[in-house]
Amino acid sequence: MTATKPNAQNTKRKKVSNQRFELLDAILITILTLWGLAIFLPFVNVVSVSLTSYKEYLETPLLLFPKQIDFGSYQELFKDGRIWIGYKTTLTMLLVSVPLSIFLTSSTAYALSRRGYPGRKFFFMVILFTMLFHGGIVPLYLVVKSLNLTNTIWSVVLTTCMNTFYMILMYNYFGSLPESLMESARLDGAGEWTILFRIVLPLSMPIIATILLFYSVDRWNEWFQSMIFIRKSSIQPLQLILRSIVIDSQVLDTQAAQVSIEETPFTNGIKMAAVMATMIPIMCVFPFLQKHFAKGVMVGAIKS
Repeated sequence: MTATKPNAQNTKRKKVSNQRFELLDAILITILTLWGLAIFLPFVNVVSVSLTSYKEYLETPLLLFPKQIDFGSYQELFKDGRIWIGYKTTLTMLLVSVPLSIFLTSSTAYALSRRGYPGRKFFFMVILFTMLFHGGIVPLYLVVKSLNLTNTIWSVVLTTCMNTFYMILMYNYFGSLPESLMESARLDGAGEWTILFRIVLPLSMPIIATILLFYSVDRWNEWFQSMIFIRKSSIQPLQLILRSIVIDSQVLDTQAAQVSIEETPFTNGIKMAAVMATMIPIMCVFPFLQKHFAKGVMVGAIKS
């Protein structure tokens, strides 16, 4: 009798704990499902509004599945020649800025992660200081203007070529690599550049892919620096072009009350089409880097 009592109590405790975990699981699943719907449904609404007609949108503003696909908003968006200028400028910035940013970030992180580098702690603190305190946009503009870089893409490329936070991520990742690899390469006569490009970088593809994605998204969404330094309409990036298109459509909204529905442009549809034109290219790049993304963020964020 005494032996069976504890067993019965243990069984009861296990049942209670199983029920408790099942209840917590149900609560977490419910919260995550609601959170996922809160993210997914607005995205579906953006896609649907960009693919519907003005008449159908007036009937059902909260539209999830259009009854009839209409590409009129995309036709109006791409009919404007400015968007092709935006794509050209943004792609040029990507091709120039991202390789330069990866080179500067990886070489700086490698130098600071080597324990024998003289004064590396001092230089690391100086670079970290720039992340915490910024000189301001006015001194930056004066420097760019003194170098005659305004109204050129170099004003954006050079002022955003290295991010301190991304460098710290790469610095932590390089610091987690075994020092014996570098020492054996030095014994074989390899220099620092050879070690960086033939040993360190091939072993650091997760963090390289992560930082590459970060820089690509930053350059694709760049608009603030361009708005300050670039006044020429012929070299404005995509985000500035889409901003001007959206502003123009808002101006048309004020005139819509005086015009019939057939003659009124579908401004909300043009806005949503502009959002999709911005999102789709970068969404196509993400799946190719996704397998390295999580590992690069986790390892790069933990200091060895």
